Amino acid sequence: MDTDPDLRLYDLERYLLDDVSGRFRRGEPVSTFDFFCIIIWKANRAKTLMARGLASRSGAALDAAVQALLNDVRAAPSEEAKMKILFQRWSLWLPTASAILTILYPDAFTVYDVRACGQLQGDHSRAGRTSNVDRMWEGYVAYRDAVIAQTPPGLSLRDKDRVLWARSFREQLERDVRAGFGTGASATASVDDPEAEVMDTVTRRHAEHTTPTAPDPALGHG
Repeated sequence: MDTDPDLRLYDLERYLLDDVSGRFRRGEPVSTFDFFCIIIWKANRAKTLMARGLASRSGAALDAAVQALLNDVRAAPSEEAKMKILFQRWSLWLPTASAILTILYPDAFTVYDVRACGQLQGDHSRAGRTSNVDRMWEGYVAYRDAVIAQTPPGLSLRDKDRVLWARSFREQLERDVRAGFGTGASATASVDDPEAEVMDTVTRRHAEHTTPTAPDPALGHG
């Protein structure tokens, strides 16, 4: 077991699932730091807007707002109620709400993710765009059912999501390799240009973790 706290943070998903999720399910406090580790894991760019939105909606300081949100989730009596309270009371879009619930209840929820959507049969994109809470929940349940059904049996829900993400990553990289990463006549940046590499990484990460045509999850919807 890793004892250095910084070493544990290096693998953020492992830290969230082993440490943060465990504390929450044991009824122990989850700090504002740990909550924002979830937000950063889902979409690092969203953390500042998320902080402002939580404080604005709760009318309280950030620490109090985070604890109020977590208490609402704990108190909600069902999976549906937990998702809907994040969507309605806290105005979180499905990608962010599902990421929070995936860490807190990894056996019941999976992240609603653009890469996974692209690997599933059927159109699951509308669940991430609707502002109607009932259609959102119906769409999410259909998405979660598809994740379970269209991945190898015997895997945890978290591993099923990882399979879909990794498959999408592999297929995209294979396409990029076959295309030479756009290094034909239309390419303008040098292969050795570090700024071009950084910008491409930022663009790719944004594409990986944002639902197409959906509003930014950090901004809320009401």
